[in-house]
Amino acid sequence: MVLSLAASLHWPVHQLDVKNAFLHGHLSKTVYMHQPPGFRYPLIQITCDTSLFIYKHGVDKTYLLLYVDDIILAASSAAFLQRVISSLHQEFSVTDLGPLNYFLGVSVTRNSSEMFLSQQKYASEIIERADMVVVSSRTPIDTCSKLTASGPPVKDPTLYRSLAGALQYFTFTRPDISYAVQQVCLFMHDPQEPHMAALRRIIRYVQGTMDLGLQLFASSTASLVSYSDADWAGCPSTRHFTFGYCVFLGNNLLSWSSKRQHTLSRSSAEAEYRGVANAITETCWIRNLLRELHCPLTSATLIFCDNVSAVYMSGNTVQHQRTKHIKIDIHFVRDLVLKGHVRVLHVPSRFQFADIFTKGLPTALFDEFRSNLSVRSAPAPTVGGC
Repeated sequence: MVLSLAASLHWPVHQLDVKNAFLHGHLSKTVYMHQPPGFRYPLIQITCDTSLFIYKHGVDKTYLLLYVDDIILAASSAAFLQRVISSLHQEFSVTDLGPLNYFLGVSVTRNSSEMFLSQQKYASEIIERADMVVVSSRTPIDTCSKLTASGPPVKDPTLYRSLAGALQYFTFTRPDISYAVQQVCLFMHDPQEPHMAALRRIIRYVQGTMDLGLQLFASSTASLVSYSDADWAGCPSTRHFTFGYCVFLGNNLLSWSSKRQHTLSRSSAEAEYRGVANAITETCWIRNLLRELHCPLTSATLIFCDNVSAVYMSGNTVQHQRTKHIKIDIHFVRDLVLKGHVRVLHVPSRFQFADIFTKGLPTALFDEFRSNLSVRSAPAPTVGGC
């Protein structure tokens, strides 16, 4: 969110490091876990994300993201950015590392119109850890088989769990592998050889697409759009459904998810409707976050679903026998629709981008949806880039 707003508003973004010393011993001084009375620092910790702080002075704004002793700082102007850094210097021993370049394993490349996030170095480490002969694969998962709890156990379950966990972090800039990674992570408690084969396929796909990353553009920040999909009874073992969604602010992908639901659904319409409710929950949080960042949205959130029945259910206030047991989700969505905060619309399956989060797709469609999610190769460097 912060990087998307910075790219769209052409804000400078710097990386800071706080010089810390981790001591082990007895302390003779008072340690304050909260600010003592009389001290009020002007940075405000927002409620939507406790690691994000904001400071607003007139028309100037700054966002500060904190992870232990590493900081990302974005401000509405270069001059205001330097003023905030100077203020931080007066309180802490802070090093300005310059424009954001590499943070928590994510490489950031920026020019005048876009920002490119990549984990290529991290991907190389995963492939090296796998220690296997890699022949690249066109997609991370096939279109036919579904993983089940069957087969001989893997020889090294610790390696399986290590690779699956590493791939989970890799999805931060690679939403195209989210569904495949979610599938192999379902069996981390008892991995078997078919699961290891599926994990190796993901690694082969990563090896062949290491140059890909997530692109953020200078885009409008006035519209929030989500695509929601569900694979009803898709799990062959439990018949639970897998739902997925992706959320865009303007042209920038902000949030995505691929997850197996813990409850059964009695119809595809019910599964799709529950998926819509989950997507709306995420967009509500994003709208609240934007409001706290002083960038509120004035238009309704658009939720696209490819199930006509689920779309009709979102606006039909009549109670039905088939929907009585999903009362909370039914009223949660309908209330927001009636208030005008959300609009649930139909989209043909051909343009349902969230399909990539719920099932294996043919290569051509997978490549197209991957591009629609702004997972692309790094832009070529141009003269005047920054």
